[in-house]
Amino acid sequence: MEFRLGEIENLPVADNHVDLIISNCVINLSPDKERVFKKAHRVLKPGGRLMVSDIVLLEKLPEVVQKSVAAYISCLAGAALKEKYLGAIIGAGFADVKVIDETCFGTEFISNDPTGREILEGEKISMSDLEKVGKAVRSIKVRAVKRDG
Repeated sequence: MEFRLGEIENLPVADNHVDLIISNCVINLSPDKERVFKKAHRVLKPGGRLMVSDIVLLEKLPEVVQKSVAAYISCLAGAALKEKYLGAIIGAGFADVKVIDETCFGTEFISNDPTGREILEGEKISMSDLEKVGKAVRSIKVRAVKRDG
């Protein structure tokens, strides 16, 4: 195992060098998710695996949430639509892309979470917008493989 300091959009690793990439709710903080997945594909050896857990959306968030700094920091406002996120993985050249788990967040989770409460109180989000967020947000775990050759 090796740890390196770098930017997720510019991995400081040689081509075809890594066996496995694991990411836990980091990619949605990047404004250029397509580049992230292309760089991940570049550094993986043929047959190498990608395993990510991240926040995605089934529909766009209300504008007040999209513009919230607290929502961005909490990995919410930077989340992409699920189809676009998975499309970025496929577009980077990965094969066998599979969502192995998907969990709904729901409004009760957001309103009970300390960061969720900060967003609600700081941004004065209406109950209607909170319900939209609860319906839109999903946590997914995705597995993919870099094809041989």
